[in-house]
Amino acid sequence: MTNKIELLSFFKQGVVEAGCDEAGRGCLAGPVVAAAVILPENFTHPVLNDSKTINEKNRYLLRKEIEACAISYAIGIIDNKEIDELNILRASIMAMHKALDSLNILPGHIIIDGNKYIKSLLTD
Repeated sequence: MTNKIELLSFFKQGVVEAGCDEAGRGCLAGPVVAAAVILPENFTHPVLNDSKTINEKNRYLLRKEIEACAISYAIGIIDNKEIDELNILRASIMAMHKALDSLNILPGHIIIDGNKYIKSLLTD
Protein backbone atom coordinates (compact mmCIF):
# COMPACT_ATOMS: atom_id res chain seq x y z
CA MET A 1 0.00 0.00 0.00
CA THR A 2 1.38 3.41 -0.97
CA ASN A 3 0.89 6.68 0.82
CA LYS A 4 0.37 8.67 -2.38
CA ILE A 5 -1.35 11.98 -1.72
CA GLU A 6 -3.55 13.21 -4.54
CA LEU A 7 -2.80 16.75 -5.67
CA LEU A 8 -5.85 18.97 -5.27
CA SER A 9 -6.88 21.15 -8.23
CA PHE A 10 -7.26 24.16 -5.90
CA PHE A 11 -6.77 25.14 -2.29
CA LYS A 12 -9.07 28.18 -2.14
CA GLN A 13 -11.95 28.02 -4.60
CA GLY A 14 -12.62 31.19 -6.61
CA VAL A 15 -9.14 32.63 -6.00
CA VAL A 16 -6.29 32.79 -8.53
CA GLU A 17 -3.62 30.54 -7.02
CA ALA A 18 0.04 30.18 -7.90
CA GLY A 19 2.11 27.18 -6.94
CA CYS A 20 5.79 27.74 -6.21
CA ASP A 21 8.70 25.40 -5.45
CA GLU A 22 12.48 25.52 -5.53
CA ALA A 23 15.21 23.15 -6.65
CA GLY A 24 18.90 23.17 -5.88
CA ARG A 25 18.73 23.90 -2.18
CA GLY A 26 20.50 20.65 -1.33
CA CYS A 27 23.32 21.08 -3.85
CA LEU A 28 26.82 22.04 -2.79
CA ALA A 29 27.45 24.16 -5.88
CA GLY A 30 25.41 25.97 -8.48
CA PRO A 31 22.27 28.08 -8.39
CA VAL A 32 19.00 27.67 -6.56
CA VAL A 33 16.02 27.90 -8.93
CA ALA A 34 12.35 28.42 -8.15
CA ALA A 35 9.37 28.10 -10.45
CA ALA A 36 5.92 29.62 -10.04
CA VAL A 37 2.89 28.62 -12.07
CA ILE A 38 -0.76 29.51 -12.37
CA LEU A 39 -2.71 26.69 -13.99
CA PRO A 40 -6.24 26.88 -15.35
CA GLU A 41 -9.04 26.17 -12.89
CA ASN A 42 -9.53 22.42 -12.41
CA PHE A 43 -6.37 21.55 -14.40
CA THR A 44 -5.47 17.93 -13.82
CA HIS A 45 -2.84 15.59 -15.13
CA PRO A 46 -2.53 11.93 -14.11
CA VAL A 47 1.21 12.20 -13.44
CA LEU A 48 1.36 15.66 -11.84
CA ASN A 49 2.27 15.48 -8.15
CA ASP A 50 5.37 15.99 -6.01
CA SER A 51 8.35 16.28 -8.38
CA LYS A 52 10.46 14.07 -6.09
CA THR A 53 8.10 11.18 -6.84
CA ILE A 54 8.17 11.66 -10.63
CA ASN A 55 10.91 10.14 -12.75
CA GLU A 56 13.13 12.36 -14.92
CA LYS A 57 11.44 11.45 -18.21
CA ASN A 58 7.99 12.38 -16.86
CA ARG A 59 9.31 15.62 -15.33
CA TYR A 60 10.44 16.78 -18.78
CA LEU A 61 7.11 15.75 -20.34
CA LEU A 62 5.19 17.55 -17.59
CA ARG A 63 7.28 20.68 -18.07
CA LYS A 64 6.19 20.91 -21.71
CA GLU A 65 2.55 20.25 -20.80
CA ILE A 66 2.56 22.79 -17.97
CA GLU A 67 4.22 25.47 -20.09
CA ALA A 68 1.66 24.87 -22.85
CA CYS A 69 -1.37 24.97 -20.51
CA ALA A 70 -0.32 27.48 -17.87
CA ILE A 71 -2.08 30.81 -17.54
CA SER A 72 1.28 32.15 -16.37
CA TYR A 73 4.63 30.71 -15.29
CA ALA A 74 8.02 32.13 -14.38
CA ILE A 75 11.33 31.15 -12.83
CA GLY A 76 13.68 32.86 -10.42
CA ILE A 77 17.38 32.04 -10.20
CA ILE A 78 19.89 32.93 -7.49
CA ASP A 79 23.49 32.17 -8.41
CA ASN A 80 26.16 30.70 -6.16
CA LYS A 81 27.71 34.09 -5.34
CA GLU A 82 24.37 35.42 -4.08
CA ILE A 83 23.82 32.20 -2.12
CA ASP A 84 27.17 32.73 -0.37
CA GLU A 85 26.15 36.30 0.53
CA LEU A 86 22.59 35.51 1.65
CA ASN A 87 22.72 31.88 2.90
CA ILE A 88 20.78 29.07 1.22
CA LEU A 89 17.48 29.63 3.04
CA ARG A 90 17.32 33.32 2.13
CA ALA A 91 18.47 32.54 -1.42
CA SER A 92 15.68 29.95 -1.79
CA ILE A 93 13.09 32.43 -0.57
CA MET A 94 14.47 35.15 -2.84
CA ALA A 95 14.30 32.79 -5.84
CA MET A 96 10.63 32.11 -5.00
CA HIS A 97 9.94 35.85 -4.75
CA LYS A 98 11.63 36.44 -8.11
CA ALA A 99 9.53 33.74 -9.76
CA LEU A 100 6.27 34.97 -8.21
CA ASP A 101 7.06 38.62 -9.01
CA SER A 102 7.65 37.64 -12.65
CA LEU A 103 4.18 36.14 -13.16
CA ASN A 104 2.06 38.27 -15.49
CA ILE A 105 -0.99 37.78 -13.23
CA LEU A 106 -1.03 38.66 -9.55
CA PRO A 107 -2.21 35.60 -7.61
CA GLY A 108 -4.60 36.00 -4.70
CA HIS A 109 -3.05 33.01 -2.93
CA ILE A 110 0.27 31.18 -3.20
CA ILE A 111 0.98 27.56 -2.37
CA ILE A 112 4.57 26.86 -1.37
CA ASP A 113 6.12 23.42 -1.00
CA GLY A 114 7.90 23.93 2.29
CA ASN A 115 7.55 25.78 5.54
CA LYS A 116 9.48 29.01 4.92
CA TYR A 117 8.33 31.96 2.84
CA ILE A 118 8.81 35.04 4.94
CA LYS A 119 9.52 38.31 3.19
CA SER A 120 11.22 39.73 6.31
CA LEU A 121 13.93 37.05 6.05
CA LEU A 122 15.21 38.88 2.97
CA THR A 123 15.82 42.14 4.83
CA ASP A 124 17.18 40.94 8.21
